[in-house]
Amino acid sequence: MKTNSIYKIFIVSALLLFFSNEAIAQQGKVSIDQDPKITQLLNLKKNLEKENKLSNGYTIQLYYGELTEANSIIRKYQGSYESWPASIEYETPNYKVWVGNFNERIEADRALIEIKKSFPSAFILKPQNRK
Repeated sequence: MKTNSIYKIFIVSALLLFFSNEAIAQQGKVSIDQDPKITQLLNLKKNLEKENKLSNGYTIQLYYGELTEANSIIRKYQGSYESWPASIEYETPNYKVWVGNFNERIEADRALIEIKKSFPSAFILKPQNRK
């Protein structure tokens, strides 16, 4: 008889413990107040990622030398190609004309084949620190 009572007390205790969690559980709503500038920053980051300015991928160098010639080269490039963005980078004492920033080497190789038609001295490089 004593074993039967202990068994019933154990079952009742287990059931009470199980259902007490359900009875006192809390539910709530979360609302987030966000500064509108966060959305602007996310959009800016998204645009930089589209232009591949945040990654340390591969780029194609068209020229290395004086600023006047670098400006001439970049104008000639922009008149012929629109697929990949071009920029002039400064490294003391010379200027470089870089095209694109490719995440994969194969992408850079494909672009180089096309670009070499107009710029035969172009080559692929992997910059250390891209701004």
